Order: sequence, then structure tokens, then C-alpha cells
Amino acid sequence: MYNKYAKLKFLEGFIGNLLSKINKAAPRFELGIKDLQSSALPLGHAAEKDSFESFYDLNSKATHSLLFICNGHGEDVIASEIIKRLLKIIKNINIEVLPLVGNGDVFNSIKSKKFRKIGYLKELPSGGFSNQSLRGFLLDLFAGFLIDNLRNFLIVKQKSKQNCKIIAVGDSLPLLYAWSSGCQFSFIGTPKSDHTWSSGPGWDLSDFYHKLKGSEWDPWEMFLMTSSRCKNLIMRDKITANNLNRKNIDAKYFGNPMMDFVNSNNEKISNIIAFKKIILLIGSRYPEAFKNLDNFLDCLQDFDLSNDLIILLPLSINANLIQIQSYLNKYGFTKQSKVQFLIDEDSVWKKGGKYILIGKGKFSLWANMADVGLSNAGTATEQISGLGIPSLSLPGSGPQFTKSFAKRQSRLLGGSVLMCKNKKILLKRLCLLLKEKVRRLEQSKIGKQRMGKSGASKKIVDSINSNLLS
Repeated sequence: MYNKYAKLKFLEGFIGNLLSKINKAAPRFELGIKDLQSSALPLGHAAEKDSFESFYDLNSKATHSLLFICNGHGEDVIASEIIKRLLKIIKNINIEVLPLVGNGDVFNSIKSKKFRKIGYLKELPSGGFSNQSLRGFLLDLFAGFLIDNLRNFLIVKQKSKQNCKIIAVGDSLPLLYAWSSGCQFSFIGTPKSDHTWSSGPGWDLSDFYHKLKGSEWDPWEMFLMTSSRCKNLIMRDKITANNLNRKNIDAKYFGNPMMDFVNSNNEKISNIIAFKKIILLIGSRYPEAFKNLDNFLDCLQDFDLSNDLIILLPLSINANLIQIQSYLNKYGFTKQSKVQFLIDEDSVWKKGGKYILIGKGKFSLWANMADVGLSNAGTATEQISGLGIPSLSLPGSGPQFTKSFAKRQSRLLGGSVLMCKNKKILLKRLCLLLKEKVRRLEQSKIGKQRMGKSGASKKIVDSINSNLLS
């Protein structure tokens, strides 16, 4: 908790001091900022130099110019759904997105002349600006995190001159960017929840710190939320919104948009209904995801049921299939050319009575099919919990999915996901969950309550349209 707060305060102070120097030297920096903007055109897109200016042509028919700022895979998914809805309901709108973590690949599916990615996009060693470990934090710094984010920060600072409005999705970093821009903005706070400190034993130092504040959000973050330019403040759950309301901060809760991106039922499940089914969630950050896969396969090689077992392995689009297959070969799985389960799997692998089904981009299709999850992931774990699927985690060395992250996630979801200290405990709990349906239901019911039902994205878009864009 202290490391995270200290790092954010350091970043805030560093940017503040640098901007002060830039403002004093404004005439000399004018050209440099324009150069930054023109060089920050979308990666992988054919964009000419003058496209940045024409996108905000004051004589154009567009009545709204929007910039989304988000900092994580889950945040990107939420932002992409909101962007798609806004493009449908508002004809005269131009939208840009600035992903602060990774390359924002999820946005590549949005095909519109009124939308594009901007900024300096880079995959960081930790998978994101790490607040989980000092090692991850230092690796990100040496990879150029501060320099690239300063460049992005300067791009955002220019938006006030273009009559732009901003929607920040994530935590303190996009909130700080939006507030510092001088533009009107909305904030969708996705990662922080007061369930993490108000439920459970509550003996950690961070629990006492949050209880003292009355919220997981820090005082300086709450100060930014009270800005007169903040037209929407949307939280991920009711308890967090209510605690902010007690501090006279007008926070709203419309449901959790993460549940809008998974199917609640699937007809194809009938093809595997006779099997016991595990969904294996290794995360989307590599090489950490490979370590998670290795640990889970090591556990499962000693796991035996009387029933045949199907292990669903949905992979992110950026997964390296050759390396994934090398791990399957390492643990004795062989590819089956004549076996099909007809659930849109890319390939089938077998060892004894265990089948592993691989599918790139198949998470939303497969999430509801499992009985139990083995999960070292963030957003995906929350989504299967919302579907009523209990899961078990086995924290590794990180840098993202560490023991502290897994513990926080378990409390966030009310025990719908249980952290296991070692392989022996995981296998014991897995056996019980697969054999006893009542136990599965007991573990999963709170997760469904914590995540809420689907439909939040539409309500969020309606609120943004009424309060920010009207």
C-alpha cells in the first residue's frame, strides 16, 4: 500500500515540476508539442501528418470530440464497448483513445473513420505500470514508462485548445490526466472497490489505512473527483459509490460493465455436457502467463478423476501458440487431429483421460461452460465469478499476479475465488469442487452478487450522453 502511494505521489510530483518548467518556456515548446502530436498517430494505421489537425477541424460537422484514456486490458475492453455504443447513437462525433498500458489491440476491431488510437503505445515488462512489486516498477521505469507517459501527458494537455471532452477509465493515472487537461471529463473507476477492505479479517496495515479514509480511493484522488469539470463519476459497485457519497462526492453505480462481455449461456455446451470441465485462465501478460500455465499443468499432471476431464484454455490474441504447445508437450499432451468437440476450438490435446482445448479469443464463448476455474488472471476471474463459476488461484512470482494481488482479489469477490498456498491445497479443493455441486454453489453465489448483472454499459453511455455531451 505504501509503495503504491509513494510511486503515484512521485509520478504526480515529477510531472507537476516538469510541466511548470514547460509552461515557463512555452514559446520554445510550441513546435515541440506539435511534433509530438504528429508523431503520436495510431500505430499500425496509415495516417498522414495533417490528419491530426483535420480530425478537430472547427468547420467540420462534428459536434463532439472525445478522448478516452484507459490503463489496463479490462479498462480497454470497457472503453471499447462504450465507444461502439457512442458511435452508434451520436452521428456527429470524433473519438480518440489513448491506451496507457500496452498497444490497445482490442480497439483494432472498431472500424470507423470517426475513431482512432493515438499516443505512445508500448508493452511494459510488468504488463502495465506495476504497483504490485518494486521489481516490476523498476523494470517499467527502465523500459521508458515515465518518458512515454510524459509524452502522452503533453498530448492530453493540448486537448483543452481543441474543445475536447475526456472519458477516463481506470484508476488514479487516467483520472490525473483528465483533471490536468483543463477539459470537462467523466471518470469510470474500475479497479478499486471497498469490498477489498470492508470484508474479511481486516488486519492488514492497508485495511486500517482504508478504514481511516472511509474509502479505498485516496484523499488526493477524491479531490480530483470533486472538480467542477467532472461531469460523471461512476464506480464499479454500490458500496464504493455509497462510501464516496458519504463524503459528499456524487458517485454513481449502474452495474459492472465487465459482465457485458461474456455470454451467460451457450447452446454448444451440450457437446461437452458429459465431461467435468475446468477453464484455465493464465492471464494475458507474457511471459508471466507462461509461468502460470506451467504451474497449473504441473498441478494437473497429478490430478485424476473417474470422469474424463476437459480443460478449456482460452488464449489472448497475442499468445504465442508455439510456446503454448511446447508446454503441453512438456507435460505429455499430444495433439489430436481426429478429435473434435465442436465448440469452436482451434485444437485438441490429450493425455489419458484429460483433454485440453485451445482457442484464441474464445474466452467470452467458453466462460460459462466450466464447472470450476483455475485462474491467475484479473478481469477474466471477475467475469467468471459473475457467471457463478467458482475458481482457485495459485500465485506465482509476478510481477502482476502476486500473493497480495490474489488475496485482494479473493476479498473483492467474496471468496468466489480462493487463493491456494501450494499445489497440494489446490488439488484438494479442486477435487471437492468438481465432485460436489452444493460446494460449488456456496462458493460462487457471493461472486454473482459482487459483480452484478449485465447491462451496465448502456446505462453508463446514457449517463455520459446526458451529463458530459449534452
